This record gives sequence, structure tokens and C-alpha cells, in this order.
Amino acid sequence: MVLQKRCLAVAFFALACCASISAQDFRKQVIYQIITDRFYDGDPSNNNPPQSPGMYDATKTNWQAYWGGDFAGIQQKLPYMKEMGVTALWISPSTDNINVPMMGPDGKPLSYLFAPYHGYINRDFTRTDEHFGDVANSWKPFDAMTKAAHADGMQIVLDFSPNDSNLVNTAEHGDLRIDGKPFAQYNHDPDGMFHHNGDLVDINDRFQLQYANIFDLADLNHQNPAIDTYIKDSIHRFQDHGVDAVRLDAVRHISWGWAYSFANSLYSHKPSFMFGEWFMGGPADPYYADACKFANRSGMSLLDYPFAIAIRDVFANDADFSTISKIVLQEQKDITNPGDLVTFVDNHDIPRLMTMRNDRNRLDEATALVLTARGIPIVYYGDEQYLHNDTNEGRDPYTRPWMSSFDTTTSGFRLVKNLAALRQSNNALAYGSMDFLVSAGKVLVFERHFANDTVVVAINKDDKTAQPIASFATKLPAGTYQDHLGGLIGGAALNVTAGSSAALQLPPHSVSVWQSTAPVTTPALGSFWPTIAQPGMQITLAGAGFGARPGQINVGTTRAIVLSWKDSLVVARVPEITNGVYDVGIKTAAGQLSNTSSLEVLQAKLIPVTFTVHNVPPQSSAGLFLTGDTVEVGSWKTDTASAAGPFLCPHAPECFLDISVPAGKTVHFSLFALDKNNAVVRERGEPHALNVPASGTGKITVDWQP
Repeated sequence: MVLQKRCLAVAFFALACCASISAQDFRKQVIYQIITDRFYDGDPSNNNPPQSPGMYDATKTNWQAYWGGDFAGIQQKLPYMKEMGVTALWISPSTDNINVPMMGPDGKPLSYLFAPYHGYINRDFTRTDEHFGDVANSWKPFDAMTKAAHADGMQIVLDFSPNDSNLVNTAEHGDLRIDGKPFAQYNHDPDGMFHHNGDLVDINDRFQLQYANIFDLADLNHQNPAIDTYIKDSIHRFQDHGVDAVRLDAVRHISWGWAYSFANSLYSHKPSFMFGEWFMGGPADPYYADACKFANRSGMSLLDYPFAIAIRDVFANDADFSTISKIVLQEQKDITNPGDLVTFVDNHDIPRLMTMRNDRNRLDEATALVLTARGIPIVYYGDEQYLHNDTNEGRDPYTRPWMSSFDTTTSGFRLVKNLAALRQSNNALAYGSMDFLVSAGKVLVFERHFANDTVVVAINKDDKTAQPIASFATKLPAGTYQDHLGGLIGGAALNVTAGSSAALQLPPHSVSVWQSTAPVTTPALGSFWPTIAQPGMQITLAGAGFGARPGQINVGTTRAIVLSWKDSLVVARVPEITNGVYDVGIKTAAGQLSNTSSLEVLQAKLIPVTFTVHNVPPQSSAGLFLTGDTVEVGSWKTDTASAAGPFLCPHAPECFLDISVPAGKTVHFSLFALDKNNAVVRERGEPHALNVPASGTGKITVDWQP
């Protein structure tokens, strides 16, 4: 018996060590986005590799050529990024890209695309590119980089673009390889590994948006079992080589239903975090509701484009600060976990803020906002150095200049360093609510609060005039607070008495940050990930006050298996329970209960199935949907946020939809349509039944039952 207890203790310790290393609490992260080729040349031997010669420009004047940045360069600059305080590195796509330049029909290089320096023109998803690694396409340089980053406390976020391969009308004509060997040919495709639906013409057509070629790139058929396995095995390979999280490129152009299974595959293989790129405006965007549903149901978060567009409008175009508060409050209503949204000012697809308005003050203010607002913040490489190139209004490729300076004394660098450290020391920035105290004109004041931690941020973007601020209610304890930034951006002090601030003047062009922390006496759950999981999958719960001694994790009324326990981080496995939505909370060893959050428990690992429906009724003008007896397909609910759909009908009255469903289970489902008045029109008859395959992909065809 003593021996048995000792073995269990050793096993628990081993699991705790392993789990704590891989646990994903991305709300605490500050992400630094790097375009690998444009960052730093750490290994000149890979600049002009023999298998892909002639695409490197040593003069750095051809913006469509390789410039020499590589994994070794990132590794050599880790001390710079560590000093800045960033905790995760988003690197551009690292898969093997095409080996020949992209030429036009006239035999001359394409003016808009010559070499795949950015990494988005895939030829082989199973290995790394020789321009970033070595001429043998080996994993050694990638492994060295990830190992060194992990040793410095930084995680690796891989940009991954599985929507397509390469251009169909030039270079390698869309063809794919696996471990360097031929795998699929776009122009000879008897097994249907690609879609052949032409180019995207109508952006408002959901079918074209997901199943047509974009920018002449060969669109992959993820419902093909060979492609499905190829893509998922490829991302697993990158996970096995040290990737901690994934940024999924062009997610609105991928089959949305298949993407659910991709996220599930990622988390089933290893603990990870994932966010997708869904380019859109704001609530007026025709796909805004679809994006919100995707963020809430797919298992991955999204880049927060609506917030970024509002920030850029405020700081570059002098829009009112209410522009920001309106979008944040709207997303709080529409997104289940807005704190998981990934926020930014700049990225590689849009002109830099410094190009839109050449004003370092405004970039500092915008950066301070992103680093203190709700969400997981990104700093785009070079913003801390005020890097920009204004050619062609800074559009692609000029938003991706060479990283020409690594100065650690700029205000931008010191600002990131200060607020990245604050994110680690004050949980309000990672987990707290975001309440707007003043949001009008040129002034923004907001409060973040979690447990006993509070941060108040005040921004005056007027460069000439101080702005008076009336007394406001605050959770800061009584006292006098100096600007946490030490006056770096002209901040002021704040006096607080009995829950209210004194009136004050915000200096011109200033960012003031006031903060307080205090020990936590009761457990407070700040986040957990993933929020959608099947029994046996690992989940990470983060917050404060969990205690040093292991307690228990409750999923509904069922205890989860605890793998590791720290005062601020617990790792557990989802217990064997019926599918559904459950409250998840922590019970400390002393019996104290935390607040709870919702976990959607799946029946099993997800696989994609294509549902085809014949004879769809004409009254389904507002959409055809599917609901069924499991949480994966809406649990018999008929609201559009829960049910699967809308179906796509390029050949009406036949419609189809890719849906991720539990492998090896039987799913019963029914169809319903929405008429022009959004009234539910149900089909008649008994529910349909699908015996889901245990692996791979599946398909089923049914008739609408009139």
C-alpha cells in the first residue's frame, strides 16, 4: 500500500511537470509577430539554395524577393525580444514553398508576386522551407529556434495556411508534395484532392468564399480523406517540433465546418492555442454574424479585426474614442469569450499606423491601448522601432520592411517592456473585465479588474491641450497612485478616496497607467482553454487563489482528473460525461469554490462529414439548417447560433454543408428552413440517422421530407 501511494505520487509529479510545461494560458501572453524573411539574417548559407535559386536579393530593393531572414536570425535575436518582455513569437508560415519564381504569361516575373518570401505559397506542408532553415529542408534549424525560445520563456505561434497550395497558372501549378515527393497534381486530379470551382468572383457568395480559388491559388478539398489526413498530420508534425499555438490563415476561405475538426485535431494531439484570421470590418460586415458564430463554436479564437479597425480610425483618422468603446461593448455581447480575441494595431496585410499618420505619439498611445485592453495583444515587428515604409501608401509588400534597428532605448520598446511586465504581475490585464469610465472626444479612461487586482488606463490623444477629467468611481483602493509608466508617455498621478478618484488634468499626448494588486483569499477563475473538448482532452484553467495543495476541478457535478496544480494554473482532463454544456469551476483543498465558466463537452473527437440535401423547399429563402441530438449539431435547438448552417446551395434545390461530428457515434438530425420572415419551417417525418465513421471524412445524402 505504501509502495502504491509512492508510485502514484511519482506519477502525479511526472504528469505535473509535463503538463505545466505545455499548458496553454494565452491570456497572459504578449505576442510578437515576425515576418521571418524580413527580420534578421542569421545564416547566409541558405540565402540562395541550390533547389530554389535566383529568388534572393541581397540589395533588399526587390520587395517581392527573399531578403535573407531565417530561423537562425530569430534565434540570435531572442535576447532582444526577451528584454522587451514578449512571451510568444508569431512566425510567418514555415512550410516548404515553391522552388521556382512566379512568372506571367509573357515570361516575365509577376509584378505582384515573384518569390514566396512570406511563406504562403505552399508546395509541401510536411517540412520546412530551405530559405528559412537549411538547404536540406531539415528540422534542425527550426528545432534549435523553438528550443532556444522555450528556454527563454517564449512560446512559438506558427502561421499556417492550409486553405490552398500554390498558383495554378504558373510556377508549380498548384501541385503538392509530401516529404519532398509528389503527392497531388491540380491539373491531373482524378481523386478530387482540389476544388475546381474557378476564382472567387462574388465575395458575398458563401459557397465561392469557401470553395473557390483566391488569388489564383489551388483550393484544397479538405473533405478528401487524403487531404484531410495530410493537413492534420502536417500540423501535428509542427507541434511535435515545438509549436505551441497556431494562427490559421484565411479562415473564412476554408470550409468552416471542416475547420472545427482541424481545431479539435490540434488540441487532441497536444495542448495548444489557436486563433484564425477572419478579415472583416465590424457589425455592419455581411459576415459579422458568421464570424461571431465561428468564434463561439469552432473551438478557436479570432484576430480582432473590428477592434483593430476602430483603433486605427481613432489614432490615425481622429475618430472619437467612442468608436472604440462601441465595438468593444458590441463584441462583449456577441462573443462568448472576448478575452480570447487576439488584438493588434498593425500586421503584415495592412498599412502600418505610422504610414497612415506619421506620428510616434499616436503609435505609442495605440500600442498602450492594445497592451492594456481586453484580449491577447500582438506587437508587430518593428512597431517598437517606429518602422515603416510609405511607398504605395504602405500597402503589401511595403508593410513588411527589413527590420533595420534593434534599439532597446526607444520609447516604443520601453513601453512594450513595461506593459508586458505588468501583464505578468497584475492579473487584471489578462483576465479582468473592461469597464469604460470616459470614452468621448480625445479622451479614453477604462478600468480592468480581476479578483483583487485593478488597472486603470487614461489616454489623452490631444497633442496640445490638457483634458479635464471629473471624479470617477474606481475599484482602486484609496491612496495616491503614480503613473506606472514612470512618465514615459507623459502620465499623471491619481488620488483615490473611498472608491472615487479626484478630478484631474490629463496632460497633452499622455498615457497614464495606475494599478494595484493584493493577495487573493478566495479562488478566482480567469480563463480556461480549450472551451470545447471531448472526454480525455486536456484543459488548462488559469486565475488566482487556487492554493498550493491540489483541490478538485468540477465539470458540472463530475470531478475531472487533475494532472497538475499550482496556485494560478491547473491542468486537468475532461471526465467521461454525456455531451452538453457544463459549468466548470475549482474547489480548493480548503473547500472554497471559484466562479465558473462554460465548457462544451463533445461526444468524441470530431471528423468532417458532408451533408447533402435534395429537394430543398423554395421557402428556405433565408437559409437551410440542421439540428440534432448532440451538442455538435445544436442539441435540437433551432436558433441559427446553435444549429449547423446555413447550407450552401450552388445547385439548388440541392444544398450541402460540411459539419464536424463525433467520430464513431450515431447522430440523429432533422432539417429546418427559415422563410423570408425568418420563421422556422421544419421538415416532416422521423429524424435522419448518420453512423459517423470512426476516422477520416464522411458523407451522407438525404431528401427533405415535405
